[in-house]
Amino acid sequence: MIDKEQVGFYRENGYLIVKNVLSREEVAELGRITDEFLERSREVTDHSEVFDLEPDHTPLAPKLRRIKEPHKQHPVYEAARRNERILDIVEQLVGPNIRSIGTKLNMKCPDGGSQVEWHTDWGFYPHTNDDILEVGIPLDDIKVENGCLMVIPGSQTGAAWSHHEDGVFIGAVSEKVFDMEYAVPVIASAGDISIHHVRLLHGSAPNLSNRPRRLLLQGYMAADAFPLLGVPDWEKWNSMMVRGVPTYEARLEKVPVYFPRPLPEHTGSIFEIQTAMKKSHYEKAKSS
Repeated sequence: MIDKEQVGFYRENGYLIVKNVLSREEVAELGRITDEFLERSREVTDHSEVFDLEPDHTPLAPKLRRIKEPHKQHPVYEAARRNERILDIVEQLVGPNIRSIGTKLNMKCPDGGSQVEWHTDWGFYPHTNDDILEVGIPLDDIKVENGCLMVIPGSQTGAAWSHHEDGVFIGAVSEKVFDMEYAVPVIASAGDISIHHVRLLHGSAPNLSNRPRRLLLQGYMAADAFPLLGVPDWEKWNSMMVRGVPTYEARLEKVPVYFPRPLPEHTGSIFEIQTAMKKSHYEKAKSS
C-alpha cells in the first residue's frame, strides 16, 4: 500500500517510485525466466510474435529490445501481472475495478540497447477517461547510465501531445514542443516498482553502460475506461479484468486527444513506428 503523500505526489507529478514491493526471490525468478527467453531468441533472425530484436541481433550474440506480451508466454510473468501487492497500489490510484491493458518486457542490452523516443502512452491508445497507468518492474538496478526512464513531471495535465509529423502518426513527440532540460530520471532498484500516468511525457536514452537494463511493464486501467479505437471482442475485453467487476457503462471525461492515425508505412512495436521520425531525440547519445 502507499500513503496519502505518495498518492498526492503521483496526482501532481504523474509518476511514483514505490520501494521494495517485490521480494528478492520474485525478482530473481523473473530474471531467470527472462534469461531463458534471451537464450531462445538465438533461434530467430527477425521479429516474431514473441521477440522484438535489436538491429545487430545475431544467433551468436542475441540482443532483444522486447519480449512481447510476456504474461502470455510464461506463468511467472502472469503471476507478476496479478501480483496482489501491485494491484493493491493500483487500486489506490484508479479504483477497485481494474483491467489489465497488456504487458511488455523492454530490454536494453549493454553498450547500445535502443532508446525509446519521447512519447505518452495516451498517444497510442486514448480512452474515454485517463485513469490508466503503467507499472514498471525493474529486473536490474536502473540508473541514468543504463538508460532509465526519464519523465517530465506534471506533463500529464493540460493539452494533449501530438505524436504526428507531416500528418502521420509516428509515436513520438517533437522535441520542439517540450524542453528535455526539465526531465527527471526515474531511478529504481530491483524489487521496487515505478508507476507513470498514461498522459505523462517520457522516454529513455540508449544504454551506453556495460550493465543490462530489463524493465517489465504492466498496464492497468479503471474498468470504465473504454478505448476510442473500439472493443473488437467483448469476451476477450472482459477477460482482461484482474480485480473487481467489468461494466457496460463507459465513464466519459473531458480529456484532450490526438487520434493515433494515419499510421506510417512501417508499423509494429513502438521501436518500429518511431523509426518514421525525421530526427531522434538521442542522436548525440547514439554517436558519442
